Amino acid sequence: MSTFAISTKGESWAPPALAVVVAAVLYARLPDKYVASSSIGVLAAARFVVPALEILLLAPLFLTAPRSELLGRLWGRRVVLALIGLISLANAGSMILLVHYIITGHKLGGHELVLASIDIWWTNVIVFSLWFWQLDGGGPTKRSPEQPGYERDFLFTQLENPAFAPPGWKPLYLDYLYTSFTNAAAFSPTDVLPLSRWAKMLMLVESAASLLTLLMVASRAVNILGA
Repeated sequence: MSTFAISTKGESWAPPALAVVVAAVLYARLPDKYVASSSIGVLAAARFVVPALEILLLAPLFLTAPRSELLGRLWGRRVVLALIGLISLANAGSMILLVHYIITGHKLGGHELVLASIDIWWTNVIVFSLWFWQLDGGGPTKRSPEQPGYERDFLFTQLENPAFAPPGWKPLYLDYLYTSFTNAAAFSPTDVLPLSRWAKMLMLVESAASLLTLLMVASRAVNILGA
């Protein structure tokens, strides 16, 4: 069976791997001024190192996919969480620079500002989808069909109403990507509810970051584009 196919032992690692590649591309194409290290003289390093770290995430993602006991080792998941944290910090740095330039009145091109904000916003969606996917119920390994009854951190409609889902349904990465997108777009939970405190706090941070980015960029872009 292809490694990209969903098997009875777990889920495909292809969707989260593709999401990581997209996040790396979005960061790599950010204008120089929005790369977090540009202000301290190591722009070239960040331009290549951060996307490289994101690509390195692909290996432990494959190792933590619940395909066998060997691939579910704890060390692999710790590496995944550490690298997701690095991606989060890099994108947070870009967001802080974006807000800084807007507040301090730096000269910004309207189209550049909008494109940069789109890249940062989408990276934010991907980052939080990876956090949700890795932390809910102890991670994808513990949510595998072989280990039912895991402790839930998110309440999906299919879990609340099994009649609307096939037998043995478990949330996969795309379900968390959808959850992250709707939370960032609506600034609040929609059909997936957070149950644990950490899930509520993560959703709060994502909503706040999304709201701050969109409001500030919109207010500045209107003035620039209308000039």
